[in-house]
Amino acid sequence: MLLELLVAVFLLAAGVLLLIAAWGVVALPDALARQHAATKAGTLALATACIGAMLFALDWAWSWRILLILGFLFATLPVASHMLARAAVRESRLIPDVSQVPLIGDDPAQGHQKPGAGT
Repeated sequence: MLLELLVAVFLLAAGVLLLIAAWGVVALPDALARQHAATKAGTLALATACIGAMLFALDWAWSWRILLILGFLFATLPVASHMLARAAVRESRLIPDVSQVPLIGDDPAQGHQKPGAGT
């Protein structure tokens, strides 16, 4: 009884998180924000649903498969999200020359400096 309730809570939480991700894709203003909402909330929702499925199965044969799926998702979704964000930035032309992006530690008052360039 308690286990079924815990499974239901995990699956309900996954459904709510997926609804939040879908709302973010529709409501947010630009491509980067929409992509962020879809990947972050979507990944958490899938992980929550997989944990609920593992609790429901209670079988090691299914649990290792679900863990394998989770590992694959956690390895590939951030990479795909990063590639989509790079494509969105390049296509939006927000930064005309990618080599002019300031680096961490650059002083904005002095302008962009190449790495290794003396002052």
